[in-house]
Amino acid sequence: QLVWNLVYRDRFATWALKEQNLASQRQVGALVFKKRKHFTSFTLFFCIAVKVYVKVFTNSPFLVCMDLARSREEVIDPKYLWIGPDRKNLEGQMYVNLTKTGKLMVMGFKESMSGAYTCTLSHKIIETTTQEERVVFEAYKFMVYVNPFAPGWEEVCHQVPYDCEDATNMRVQEARERIGEFFNEQTYALKHEFQTVPTIHYVDNSFSVTHIDSCRPGFGKNDITHKNCASCCVVCEPGTYSPNNEVTCQICTRPRVKKYGARSC
Repeated sequence: QLVWNLVYRDRFATWALKEQNLASQRQVGALVFKKRKHFTSFTLFFCIAVKVYVKVFTNSPFLVCMDLARSREEVIDPKYLWIGPDRKNLEGQMYVNLTKTGKLMVMGFKESMSGAYTCTLSHKIIETTTQEERVVFEAYKFMVYVNPFAPGWEEVCHQVPYDCEDATNMRVQEARERIGEFFNEQTYALKHEFQTVPTIHYVDNSFSVTHIDSCRPGFGKNDITHKNCASCCVVCEPGTYSPNNEVTCQICTRPRVKKYGARSC
């Protein structure tokens, strides 16, 4: 238990966020500030970080500054404070959509926007036995990563208004079907319309498609770090890099790589 002579909400919120950054990935804990004659009681809760994956140049889903249990309760005088990866307040930033209910959407997501998005929810509660008013701070952390498409997505994305990944997959499937159809028709024509078969000709059932796994430079796959998106090309985290289209982010021994999506060490 800690007691302060004077507590200002903004200063406490700043302090709470610093503590939350140090306590990331920690199980829920609590710091309680008891109320005395001129003191206000504060409680700070930490939550485990949630990983979110966003396709490049699209908008993120709304990040909610409240867990499911809290959303089912009446929240008294709620206030929300969102802090981005650069540790700056996101309120008023042009690239975010921040609602009055504390929901955050990051628009036009790029590699450099990856990182920790932290929200601190402050609200009042009334103790039923003592009728004491207490302010509770709850910190929610979202690790947001950009997830691009395979090589060649840039050309496709400028031409289609809908999901680029779906468009790319549809075109690949269409190409596969057309190539297979061509060989089948050629085989039929050679058997029924020509008396002799050319020396070089298609052999039945020999056409197949092989999946080539690759990621853009600065991105890679990791089924341990990103279990919920193991097949996704996710932006390389600080301290790692990928210079080519391979699917692994390599570890950089130099301390210079401090950004997301590094392509060189």
